[in-house]
Amino acid sequence: MKHPVSLLCTALWLCGLSSFSQAADVPPGTALAPKQELVRHIKDEPASLDPAKAVGLPEIQVIRDLFEGLVNQDEKGGLVPGVATKWQTNDNRIWTFTLRDDARWSDGSPVTAQDFVYSWQRLVDPKTLSPFAWFAALAGINNAQQIIDGKAQPATLGVTAVDAHTLRVQLDKPLPWFANLTASFAFYPVQKANVESGKEWTRAGALVGNGAWVLQDRVVNEKLVLIPNTNYWDNAKTVLKKVTFIPINQESSATKRYLAGDIDITESFPKNMYQKLLKEIPGQVYTPPQLGTYYYAFNTQKGPTADARVRLALSMTIDRRIMAEKVLGTGEKPAWHFTPDVTAGFTPEASPFEQQSQEELNAQAKTLLQAAGYGPQRPLKLTLLYNTSENHQKIAIAIASMWKKNLGVDVKLQNQEWKTYIDSRNTGNFDVIRASWVGDYNEPSTFLSLLTSTHTGNISRFSDPAYDKIMKQAAMEPTAEARNADYNAAEKIITEKAPIAPIYQYTNGRLIKPWVKGYPINNAEDVAYSRTMYIIKH
Repeated sequence: MKHPVSLLCTALWLCGLSSFSQAADVPPGTALAPKQELVRHIKDEPASLDPAKAVGLPEIQVIRDLFEGLVNQDEKGGLVPGVATKWQTNDNRIWTFTLRDDARWSDGSPVTAQDFVYSWQRLVDPKTLSPFAWFAALAGINNAQQIIDGKAQPATLGVTAVDAHTLRVQLDKPLPWFANLTASFAFYPVQKANVESGKEWTRAGALVGNGAWVLQDRVVNEKLVLIPNTNYWDNAKTVLKKVTFIPINQESSATKRYLAGDIDITESFPKNMYQKLLKEIPGQVYTPPQLGTYYYAFNTQKGPTADARVRLALSMTIDRRIMAEKVLGTGEKPAWHFTPDVTAGFTPEASPFEQQSQEELNAQAKTLLQAAGYGPQRPLKLTLLYNTSENHQKIAIAIASMWKKNLGVDVKLQNQEWKTYIDSRNTGNFDVIRASWVGDYNEPSTFLSLLTSTHTGNISRFSDPAYDKIMKQAAMEPTAEARNADYNAAEKIITEKAPIAPIYQYTNGRLIKPWVKGYPINNAEDVAYSRTMYIIKH
């Protein structure tokens, strides 16, 4: 967890910071630009602007501006009030959130505790088909898993509106970092009347949010234009007058537009341009560590990768050092574990992959593949699927080359646009698929829970009773040391059974114009609300 306030309190965790706001903090005497308009790059057209239907970063970046949860994050990832001004618990099991009186929807109506009850019940309702319903179960909200499984009604979820401004949440187990989880977009409120107004409720002119911004205009695959929500409780401190998100899935195209002055912040840049950009635009290139892992998921249910020996051989022959240092070369670290090194509460044990030379790993992998029945007379044939992106393509070409050279594997590379790729991923229509995970909160379970058998984010369809047992046990441990031991045991299973192959740990590589201020570059989860930003005179 990030900045674990829970460790500072014993019998009662009471956080009330209502005098603080997570808005633009402009130093006295700063000369602001007369035109306060920001253009942000996102990597793809958002699949949905419904918080319950979001699946990836393209939509999450926009949703964070349109909606607001109980708590927000500051520039370093610490918790600050959102709709809630304070939150308290005696036992880490029953949590009470006090909502601010001045929280308003963009149509001017009040945001109430009942809005959160409705939204969280909707999240877990099987009819919603939310790809993030699992998050409520992970958080341990009473009856969440039973509702998701269709064994209980949404109304039985452990969330209650005590009154208009008091929300009570009951968990099925103590969870010291529960408040941290409520910063996730999955727990954002939606307005019932808006959702029930029709299928097009998220379009410009119809969407009612409670965030600092409203959706003014949207042209699919071209732009999403946001303007300040005049009913937002802290609108007086919003400096920007317009924010435009531009979806571009080619890093080189986004970088060209940045250099041409069309974009103020990019989501990324081509790795092969790193040194060139450092020379040409020093002070505008950023690569801090991010709470994220880039990995390949293997289909554990069908095809050749259903054999654990095949998966392990493929994972072993990925030269992670070469991938991080040569193929990428912008500060990334090899991923010897699924959980990134920067994750709070995780002290990783050395992986056997890390302790052996690549030559030793390749030799073992060849033996494994032969035992699985593959060799020169019967080469392994695979399709490697990735969503359209120059970086994904470059990585896929490099790894396919490693597999061909060391194991004789014939790899067919296949790229798909984001929405098609998501459909292939959800239906299990792949052998090996590119994936990544950026933590929803800063604690190892945000990564390791993905591979539990009931998790809807379990792309590989991995099912291992021992793994599930370890993760359940970790959630009940009384000490951080015991949890860390469990998390390392889970990582060992991932290494040995290889449902996924972690490749590298993310850096938060992006380009930011020198006149853009207020971007939280040191937030490891890359939570960047547009309301904190402003443009100085230039």
